[in-house]
Amino acid sequence: MSRFARHALVCSLVLACSSPAFAEVEYFDSEQGRVTVQTVASDLEHPWALAFLPDDKGMLVTERPGRLRIISGDGQISEPLAGVPEVFARGQGGLLDVRLSPGFGQDRLVYLSYAEAGDDGQAGTTVGRGRLADDLSGLDDFTVIFRQQPKLSTGIHFGSRLVFDDEGHLFIALGENNQRPTAQELDKLQGKLVRIYPDGKVPDDNPFAATQEARPEIWSYGHRNQQGAAINPWSGKLWTHEHGPRGGDEINIPQSGRNYGWPLATHGINYGGQPIPEAEGKTVAGTEPPHHVWERSPGISGMAFYDAQRFPEWQHNLFIGALVDQSLIRLQLDGDRIAGEERLLKQLGARIRDVRVGPDGFLYLLTDSSSGQLLRVGLSAEP
Repeated sequence: MSRFARHALVCSLVLACSSPAFAEVEYFDSEQGRVTVQTVASDLEHPWALAFLPDDKGMLVTERPGRLRIISGDGQISEPLAGVPEVFARGQGGLLDVRLSPGFGQDRLVYLSYAEAGDDGQAGTTVGRGRLADDLSGLDDFTVIFRQQPKLSTGIHFGSRLVFDDEGHLFIALGENNQRPTAQELDKLQGKLVRIYPDGKVPDDNPFAATQEARPEIWSYGHRNQQGAAINPWSGKLWTHEHGPRGGDEINIPQSGRNYGWPLATHGINYGGQPIPEAEGKTVAGTEPPHHVWERSPGISGMAFYDAQRFPEWQHNLFIGALVDQSLIRLQLDGDRIAGEERLLKQLGARIRDVRVGPDGFLYLLTDSSSGQLLRVGLSAEP
């Protein structure tokens, strides 16, 4: 793209706008005070994830059909950015997670996960990175660093959260493409948590790096459809969560080389009411029990630990979006122990897809619909 074309596009970042100012504040009661909700932006088509740009440059937001946009702090919505890869936009597939490089201030790299089609029409999760242009018009030199192999999805269970740890690794939380047995098969990347370096190389100390006929990228296995992942800021451990079938959504703290059970061990049943064919019980020898489980599935997506100073009442809380329950789940933590749970914002009637803590200390939520919203959530200082 020419510099002139980029200048024209960056002008559109300012002019293209569907929400010029925040809507009025809505208030909802909670155990910790009145929760405030403001609509930052609307009319987003199935938004999936967001990431905050530094220096008040706004937020990168993915839309599942394949668009990456920038939303400014006052709700200005950009035109789609250039340089985004073609995606498999079918069923649950499309453009999914977005993360900034830990060294974004120097390298300006943006990481995207997305569903990518194979030659036979089936798809898998792919991760790549590109350099955000100085004028914010697009991603330059986008390069694939990881592909889920083999490609087995016809449109569901891509998983797809991205997390960087403090040791220079990138974790990719994957789904099993609704091919249940593959979550136990180490020669496939379905139903796995993967650990690689940011350039796609595999660390030598991965648990299966030296195991013949196992994928060296694997960190843990036996997962179903992981749509939440975050580093616990107080322990430094990675937490993930995943959808169960009908019942059995769960949180895990994945450890190297461990088997988290699916589909051998599950608290859920098939959507039609029948048992999972491979299931041997809620707990199975040789597999790890979930750190926390919901017998009735809220349909969890997105995960954010609250360690900001703005709302002390939320310190040591974990927030998770709920698609089926249409709520924001607040979990009170005592160390790693989950000491309490509250369901917030059910009055909105919105499927909450992603949850992030903003640099201003507010929570930012994405709602999953054909006219999805970006919401700013806090606590009121007034009773």
